[in-house]
Order: sequence, then C-alpha cells, then structure tokens
Amino acid sequence: MQLPEICLRRPVLATMMNLALVLFGAVALARLPVRELPDIDPPIVTVTTVYPGANAAVVETEITERIEDAVNGVEGIKKLTSQSAEQVSNITVEFDLSRDIDLAAQDVRDRVSRIRGQLPEDVQDPIVAKQQADARPVLWVAVFSDRYSPLELTDFAENTLKERLQTVPGVSSIITGGSKRFAVRIRLDAERMAAHGVTVLDVAAALREQNVQLPSGKVESLKRELSIETRGEFKSPEAFNELVLRQDANALVRLRDVGLAEIGAEDERTVARYRSQPAVGLGIIRQSKANTIAVADGVKRELALMAPLLPEGVQTFVAYDESVYVAKAIHEVWVTLGVAFLLVVLTIYLFLGSARSTLVPAITVPVSVIGVFAAMSLFGYSVNILTMLALVLAIGIVVDDSIVVLENVYRHIEAGKPPLEAAFIAMGEIKFAVIATTAALVAVFTPLAFQTSVTGRLFVEFAITLSGAVVISTFVALTLAPVVASRVLRKERPGERSDAFHRIHDRLLERIASGYARRLEWALDHRRWVLAAAAASVVLGGLFYSRLEHEFLPEEDKGRLFAMAIAPEGATAEYTDAMVKQMENIIKDVPEAAGWFSAVALSRGGPGAGNQGLMFVRFKEGAKRSTQDILAGPNGVGARLFREVEGALAFAIMPKAISGGFSQPFQMVIQYPDLPELSALSQRVVEALQKSGTLRNVRSQFTMTKPELRIAIERDRAAELGVSIADVSRTLQILFGGLDLSTIKREGKEYKVMVQLRRESRLTPDDLKRIYVRSRAGALIQLSAIVRTSEGAAPNAINRFKRLRAATIEATPFGVPIGTAAEKAESLVRGMLPDGARLEWDGEVADLREAGREGLWVVLLAVLITYMTLAAQFESLVHPLTVMTALPLGVVGSFGLLWALGRVDALGTMLYGWAHYAPNPPWIAGVLSALVPRIPSMTFNLFSMIGVVLLLGMVTKNSILIVEFANQLMGKGRGAREAVSEAARIRLRPILMTALSTVMGILPIAIGFGAGAEGRRPMGVTAVGGMISSTVLTLFVVPVVYVLFADWIKRWRRRGARA
Repeated sequence: MQLPEICLRRPVLATMMNLALVLFGAVALARLPVRELPDIDPPIVTVTTVYPGANAAVVETEITERIEDAVNGVEGIKKLTSQSAEQVSNITVEFDLSRDIDLAAQDVRDRVSRIRGQLPEDVQDPIVAKQQADARPVLWVAVFSDRYSPLELTDFAENTLKERLQTVPGVSSIITGGSKRFAVRIRLDAERMAAHGVTVLDVAAALREQNVQLPSGKVESLKRELSIETRGEFKSPEAFNELVLRQDANALVRLRDVGLAEIGAEDERTVARYRSQPAVGLGIIRQSKANTIAVADGVKRELALMAPLLPEGVQTFVAYDESVYVAKAIHEVWVTLGVAFLLVVLTIYLFLGSARSTLVPAITVPVSVIGVFAAMSLFGYSVNILTMLALVLAIGIVVDDSIVVLENVYRHIEAGKPPLEAAFIAMGEIKFAVIATTAALVAVFTPLAFQTSVTGRLFVEFAITLSGAVVISTFVALTLAPVVASRVLRKERPGERSDAFHRIHDRLLERIASGYARRLEWALDHRRWVLAAAAASVVLGGLFYSRLEHEFLPEEDKGRLFAMAIAPEGATAEYTDAMVKQMENIIKDVPEAAGWFSAVALSRGGPGAGNQGLMFVRFKEGAKRSTQDILAGPNGVGARLFREVEGALAFAIMPKAISGGFSQPFQMVIQYPDLPELSALSQRVVEALQKSGTLRNVRSQFTMTKPELRIAIERDRAAELGVSIADVSRTLQILFGGLDLSTIKREGKEYKVMVQLRRESRLTPDDLKRIYVRSRAGALIQLSAIVRTSEGAAPNAINRFKRLRAATIEATPFGVPIGTAAEKAESLVRGMLPDGARLEWDGEVADLREAGREGLWVVLLAVLITYMTLAAQFESLVHPLTVMTALPLGVVGSFGLLWALGRVDALGTMLYGWAHYAPNPPWIAGVLSALVPRIPSMTFNLFSMIGVVLLLGMVTKNSILIVEFANQLMGKGRGAREAVSEAARIRLRPILMTALSTVMGILPIAIGFGAGAEGRRPMGVTAVGGMISSTVLTLFVVPVVYVLFADWIKRWRRRGARA
C-alpha cells in the first residue's frame, strides 16, 4: 500500500504527521539566528608584521619576500597577495574552499615561526590571523566629546565602555578605530643632547638597564619567609624624567636635561571625529551564530543604561548599524511572503471558482513553508535574506503539487465519483508525476550546493532551503492534500454555479480550453512551423542576452555611505585632515545625514597612512531621497566631493553585501617586475581609463611619488672615525622613526614608552646635522661628517599579486555596469602592455568573472542531472528529452523582460535627470519623470543567474504533467498523437493554474519594493519572464516533440524488425 492510500484510510495519522512538521518548524523559527547573509567561512589567513621606521622597499626585501617564500609551500593556496608599505607588511593567503581554515592557519603559523630568526631584530612578532566569517563589525559606536581629549576618550572607551559592552550576549569581540592609546612619549632635543654629550643610544641603554622588574627571590628564616620585590620600574612620566643618562663633570645628566617625558599617544598621527568633535569608534563584532538584530538591540540597551554614568560632556552615537538594514530587509521579505501567499490563493480561487477548493492549498502551503524551518535548523542555517528569498520563491512552487492533487481529485468528482474514491483514483494517476517534478527541481538545485567560489557558497543555504521546501511540499501533497481534498471537495449541486460570476468563469475556461484544443491540432499538423518558432525564440533570447549589461551584485540602498580622501604621497596627517574637514562640510549640507564618523591615518594592523582619510555616513531612516540620488547629479555628494575637495582625490562608495571594504569595485591588476617601469605604465593606464568615459575616481594604488630623504653612509670615513654603521642606522631609526624602547605599567595594564626626536628637531633635512653618534673611542661624531643626503621618490607601497610585483588600478564605473566597464577597459589596456607584463583582475570584477564561469558550469550540470533524474524515473532515454525541450523556451522571456525593463530604466533615469538636474526644466519633464519609472538592477548578475537556474526546475513541471499522462494513455492503447493531445487538454487547467500561481508567487519579488529590493528584483523578473514564455510555448512545442519522437521510435523499431 502506497503512502497516499495509507493517509486516505488514516486521516488522523496524516494530520498528526503534518502538525508535527508545523510544530517543529515553529520551534526552530523561534531559535534560528537572524543575519543579513548566510554564515560562510572564507579560508583566508593574514600575516601582519610591523617593522618600525622601515620604508616600503626595506619591508619588501627584509620581511615580505622571506615570509612569502616560507608560506608559499603550504598546501591548498589559491591566491597569495601582499602589500609592503611604510613600517608594515601585510600578506593575505587565500586557500581553496576545501581547505580547513583552522589547519590552514596552523600551517601558516608554523612556517612563519620557522623563519622568525631570519627577520631583522627590531621587527615585531608577525601576527597570523584567520579571517573569520563574521569578523566585521555589525555596529560602530562613536564615543565623542568636545571637552575631553582623544587620549582621555580612548582610555574611557577601552577600559570602561568596551568592558561593559563585551558582556552583551552574542558579542564576540570589540575593536577600536581612531583611538589614541596611552603611552609615555620621550621627546628628545637634538641640540641639548649634543650639549650634554648624550646620544639616543645612551638613552636606550639607560632605559634598558634602569627600568626593569625582575623576580628577586625571597628571604627565609627559621620561622618566617619574606618575598623580595625590587622596585626598579618607573611608575610615571616624572620618574622617567629623572632617569640618569651619564655623569658629566661631577654632575648627573638626566633625561629632563636633554628632553621631556610626558603622557602622550602611541600613534600621534591618527585623527578621529564624530560630527566634527573628537571621537573614538568601537566596532562590535558578533559571535558566529549570534543574531545580528539581537546583538544590536542588546548593545543599544546597554548604551542606554550607561548614559547616566558617562562623564559629563561625553556622548555616544551608533554611527553604523547593520541591524537596521537587516531588520528592514527581513521584514520586507516577510511581507512579500504574505503577499505571495494571498496572490497564489486568489489565483487558485479564480481558476476553480470554489472557496472549498481553495482551502486545500490554503492549508497545505503554510505547512510546507513552516516545516522547512525545521530543516534549516537541522542544517545549522539562519534566517537571512537569501533563505527568506528562497521561501518566497517556494510559495509559488510548493503550491504546484497541491494544485495538481486538487485539480485531479476535483476532475474525478466532476465526473461523478464520490470524493474519497476520486481521491484514491486521482492519487494513483498523479503520484508519480508529483514525485518526478520534485526530483527534477531538486536535481536542478543540486549543483548550487557544490560551487567552489566564496560567492557561490553564499547560495548553498538558498538552494538547500528551496529544495527542502519542495521536498516537504511533496510529502504534504502525498499525505495531507488528498485527505483535505477528499473531505472538503464535493460535486456541485445543480444550479449552484448559476450566478453571473460562475457563468462567466466557466464560459471563459471553456473558451480557453476549446481555443487551445484547436490551436494544438493545428500545431500537430504544422510541426515544422512550431519547431521553427521555438528555435526562433531561443535565438531571440540569445540576442537579448547579448544586449544585457553584466555586473556582479546590484547596488543596494542600505542607508549608509563610505567616503575616502586620498591626498598626494608625502602629505602629512594634518594636511589630509584639512581635506577630510572639507568632506565633512559637504556632508553637513545633506539634510538626510543623521551622523558621520571621520578618521585620518586609521591603523589597519600597522601605522596608518597619513595621506588617507575616510568617513562613515549614516542617513536618517525614512529619508525622502535614496542614497543613489543623494550621490547623483551635478550637485550631488559625488560631484561635490570630486569638485570641491581641492588637493586630494575624494570619492564615495556605496557598500555592498559582499564588500571589498573601502576599495572601489573596479580593480585591474598589472604585473611587471621593474618598479619604475611599472609605475610609469600604471600612470599611462590611469590616464587612458580616465579618458574612456566609463570610469571615474581612477587611481593607481602604486606610485613612485612618495618623497624620500636618502642617506648614503661613507663607509671609509665612518671606519676612520670608529663609527659603527649599525649605530648610525639605529640612531636614525629611533630619532626619526620612533620606537617603543621600554614599558610602563598603569592600573594593571602595560603601555609603551616611545622615544623620538621632538617635532621641532625633525622638520627639515638639515636637522640631521644636529645628530651625533658615539665612536668606539667615546667621542661624539656629527652625522654630517659621515653621511651624504639627497632627495628622491620612493614607492608608496609595493604590492605583490600571486607573488609578482603588481600595480592595482581601482575605479568606480560611471554610467555603465561594472562588467561593461571591465570589458572596455581590458580591450583598451591590452594593447598598452609591454612584453613581460600581465593583466589580472581582483575585487568585484574577478568575482563577476568567476561567478560567470561557475554559472555556466551550474547550468550545464543542472541540465545533465535533470536528464539523468528524469531518465531514471521514466525508465527511458527519450522521454526526458521531450520534457527538457521546455528548458530553452524560457530564455526569450527571461532575458527579453530584463532587457525591456532595462530600457525603461534608462528612459526613466534620463527623464529624472531632465526634471531634477536641468536648469529650469519645463513642466512636462516632471510629468514624464513621474510616469516613466526607474527600475534599477535590470542586468545579468548573480541574482539573475539564480533566477535562470530556478527557471530550469520550474519549466519542466509542465512538460512532466503532459508527458507522464500521455504515457499512461499510450499504455492503454492510444496512439501518440491522440494520447498527447488528450493529455495536453486534460492537463491544461493544472498547467495554467500552476504556472499562474508560480508567477503570482514570484511577482512580489519582481516588483520589488522596500529594503533589499534591488537584489531581489532581477531574480524575480528573470523567473517571471521565463515562466510566462516557457508555459505558452511548452503547451505546443512539447506535444509536437512528443509525437515526433514517437514517430522516430516507431520507424526505428520497424527497421530493427526488418533487419
């Protein structure tokens, strides 16, 4: 006895099984974490090494190359990149997705530890860290005040506020941005040092010998034991000022005689502000499985509780809050889910004209959707935008199984069978078709779960969630749907459908059925014309695809903005800060701006770049203008940043869900070994791209324009005077680079003691003349006697991409999607490259091309798996081909609708610009702008590709219904044409119902309103357009192909019999 028959005989059992699904799903839903995107774990390991005082070239040769050589042999490396900048080396190792991140990090750590002894003595220990999946802040809290210094704010933020926020459930760690950590700064005066015969190495030796804390043992008598504490550490800046450096003519030379020790900041260049007031940022990083919204709410509650305890004049503000967008986007998807369900139920009612019949899907669809949350919990998934999107799409798909059951039972009841008997007969006819359509759809999504890219891994939860919903819907259709149908459906009484609505309804369906029957007979008589039309639709679909713009991810309005200021190389932090203040003045004029956080020389694992500044801008909730409109136009923020910030390149970046941080989306990598030629080549490429008209904010991350003072030591002269080359280098490193030569303990924590020349003693190259070193004989030798200076240009940073020196040219597409911009740029640049140069892509362009390659692989594999699945079910090698003729028929609708709406968007954008940006526009401009909508994101992107894969599974459903029933009729002795003709006519109503229900279920996604609509819309448009064209064409093409294959098989068998 089959499952449907068991459930029909035991309805209570069927009900309880499905209620269990609802119960488990509801419990799981209450416990599932909520976040923006699925939890992926990118196998990336970083190695950060700080070398105080070293320039980029020294960092490359002394640190980066040695660590790269050691790490390169680790198994499973996909990409190795590095940046050697002033004082810091950053190496990024990306592994294959199959590599375990913990083992990979341990292997890298082992390799680095082996060569630690080969690195210079003054290098800080390399920091090896794995990049966690969620190691980016979900909130940035600005702590600001106009009464306290940045040093005091940092101390309060790190030692008080940070510790309280760390206790919020779900918080993993908290990082600081723009902080000025406490330190003791020893500022030396070159002239006073010379006057007292003191060198900086004397200061270093005195600190090393006199500021010590060593265990001193204990005193033991027969009855008592005393531990010994030798208080050799300095406890305050005043104590450091009394440090004895040397004895001079019966007088002690102390530190206060040659300089001054005072409280200062560890990094004096970093500047941070919130709304023009000194500030410190706290970045809240949630735990991997924590709920983003719950963590954000917990932090906000804790901030509210601490508000009365804050020092007078200190305030906090959430400058960046990812949970706001996540909550809005998830809410919009829930609303879309409800609207889709109502539209589907309404569609079924309009087709059947019976409220009783509508109860079947109204009961079974919620069971399928709620039940899938239990599966999500079982797999460790979360409620995020992609899984919720899968559920919305599932609404239009899972209802298909219930519709097929409902319509078949309803048809037998109309034929005069009792409801229970009708249910038994109907399930016997269609249970195979229900299982086959489910298997085909799940087979289509199987390749999505095996993509090898990080972006592909994002859609694993999407694919599994949608497949789970479809599988559960099949279970519901085989268990609960026939039970409900047998209990609520009944034969209409005479005169029950005599009202106007039912008369029009029945007449319309009869006309559709009779019209389809006539046209189907014509199609079967004119098979060549039908096949030619089908082929033409595929060609037309390919033409539409060739006209589509390509991008990786659509641009989404998240209510926030990043802005960057890049000053010329060699610019000081003070100069860059002046540029950032100009940016702040522009943002102040934006009425939608709720707050902004600014920083200069922000540290990212080492000393920050003094010529770089950035801003986080948060817009008010419910702002009238979108972020895109705030940026666009001749007087928009983007144009004003470019035009009004003089002395620096200023631009804005809209953050994306899969973001490259503060980098622009367009990143072209040019590899060439010779640095001067690479610099010149990259500048020529920058100039060419600037003139192309498709890119803006074009800049090369590598330049040879950083001003450099070069010191050449006359070795022979130094040897004559008895001066050590190492002493010269060490002296310059400490006095001009600044080093932490000791420590101080304060309230149980250890801080650095930084030694450096005071600012007034290191303003010009001539200040070197006042520097002295000690010879082996003890005499003071002026540096000018043994060194020669010259000025030149050096690399700002030396980048290596896949172990080759490289220049990365970044930009933002202007007026075209990034795929189009990349194609035009590549064709332009290829001809400019000399022999030995290579062109690579990084960032969003690389992701786009990888997604394109994998997308083709996914489609091909989906087609192959679908064929294999259908062949196994039909026990035939031919019938799957008949079913799969529906696959290419959807491309004309998918790509055609995307292209058409893209043209509408182009027209709407042009009219909007005319109405809002043109001087004194006519009244007609505003009218036309209001009439023609702007529909962004009508491109072929990652979401569009998922829509195509989704379409592959949906369109086979209609074919299976026709072919499976035609096979049953042929098994009863009917001819191929008669069987397929009758099967198509009988299955017309369920096919139209399922197709229209699917379209109605996906339509809210295609229309796309609210937060995150830009990402959802391309997927919905692709699926809706393809479903419409495929359904119309399938009703004629599949019967024609079925008859053709039947005729060919018949002729082949006859030939075989004759042979």
